[in-house]
Amino acid sequence: MNIAATAAAALSVLLFVIALAAMTNGSLRVAGVSFLSASIVIYLRETMLTES
Repeated sequence: MNIAATAAAALSVLLFVIALAAMTNGSLRVAGVSFLSASIVIYLRETMLTES
């Protein structure tokens, strides 16, 4: 079990939740940054943290 990859997946889910909550409150800037951050975390997880 790769703990760093699992933590990155949990962080991306948390960032998506933050983004959705920010969208419902009308804070689109926070939502956009959260979605972008989640995308970067997913990219880094897939390229650096998972074993091929």
